[in-house]
Amino acid sequence: MRPTARALLTACHPGPTAVVTVVSTGLAFSVGLPLSTILLVAATILANQLSIGWSNDAIDAARDREVGRLDKPVARDAISARALLAWAISAGVVAVGLSLLLGPAAAVAHTLLLGAGWTYNLGLKRTVAATACYAIGFGALPSVVTLASEPPAVAAPWATTAGALLGVAAHFANVTPDLDDDRRHRMRAIPHLLAPRASIALAIMVLAIASALGVYGAAAAGPIGLISAIGAGVAMACVVAAGILLVRAPQSRWLFRIVMLSAVSAVVTLVGAGTLSG
Repeated sequence: MRPTARALLTACHPGPTAVVTVVSTGLAFSVGLPLSTILLVAATILANQLSIGWSNDAIDAARDREVGRLDKPVARDAISARALLAWAISAGVVAVGLSLLLGPAAAVAHTLLLGAGWTYNLGLKRTVAATACYAIGFGALPSVVTLASEPPAVAAPWATTAGALLGVAAHFANVTPDLDDDRRHRMRAIPHLLAPRASIALAIMVLAIASALGVYGAAAAGPIGLISAIGAGVAMACVVAAGILLVRAPQSRWLFRIVMLSAVSAVVTLVGAGTLSG
């Protein structure tokens, strides 16, 4: 792999990018979209997440160099911040163009997701509005899928709420391990105003509610089948695992991975039920 390609792959936040793309693809499959539309949803969200991930590292380049984040390619000069920002803007343009092919309503929902990510990176991450960026962005994600359906429809309130809560949990889980460094750089999002254990406890609470909403949505479509039961079981196991981390390792990066797994398990539950409505 060429150095630039390796730097781009690392700088896009590959874990979250892959998870959000897989989740979106699973949601598209769960509502029975045609294969061509499912692939278009996947491509749209992949470009979306590449844009958000790259812009995050490009905008934070100076800070990452200062704190010695050698896991960040731009901080170790594997790629310049200017070049990374250009890639981020290009990916954003591609994402918007692809979303228009899903229909104007789906494009609007996608713009909420993309705009929330970019405004977070551009400065709202330092304020109490940071959590709202995650909630709005991920709350809009189910509607990107349902508005690409025929006929277009906004996702059910429970699906929107579950997406928003998963976003909030992801925000708290992602920020908690870096609270001390963030506070030194005058970050004042909600997790920074709370003690680490309080942040994690709140993340676990919203994660549990989001998981319960996923189960509710599946149950509303009819009897819970095997696939949905497996997804629900994994989601509940994630909540238990997060609770264990609260006691034993309150600033572990594993909490963020658990939230990501919970999002995937929620999609498995919905795929089994075949619904984002009701």
